[in-house]
Amino acid sequence: MKTYLTYGFYMALGNALIVFALYFLGLHSEAAKLDLAQKIQMFGSIGIAIACLIYGTREHRDALSPTEAYGYGRALSTGFMIVLFASLFGAIFNYLYAAIINPGFIEVLLQAQSNKLEIAGMSADKIEQVNSMTRKMMKPAIQAGIGFIMGLFFGTLFALITAAFLKRTTREEIIAS
Repeated sequence: MKTYLTYGFYMALGNALIVFALYFLGLHSEAAKLDLAQKIQMFGSIGIAIACLIYGTREHRDALSPTEAYGYGRALSTGFMIVLFASLFGAIFNYLYAAIINPGFIEVLLQAQSNKLEIAGMSADKIEQVNSMTRKMMKPAIQAGIGFIMGLFFGTLFALITAAFLKRTTREEIIAS
């Protein structure tokens, strides 16, 4: 349990540090800069997730006896638990960020969406309709819930991949095959 909690916290902390860096660099204050911020955050988050899953799963595996089986399922469950805790911590951070730290960020997101729709040729009244519907979904609590689900989904995908490389076959499995 300690490994799951520790590496889940590290994953959420790493992602929070990326968000803070983008915030302090001013990339979360203007719609024009948001595209770059989202790309940086996406690639940074992928790197942090993979690193935390690898190190956490390795630590959990190495804490066991070398003769004890640590197959794909066990490696995957370790990765999933790390991702579960990371998603929980991340949802709390996302709520605090949108509600307290940077409450104007939702308006920046809406402006960026409006700019994209305008470039695509949508009329002003249609853009306003889309924005009013989107604004209802942009409440901090809803954003935190969506972030939790998305973090769990994509984190589990990464755990599926890393588990394939971090499983350990026992000596008996090697002899049997």
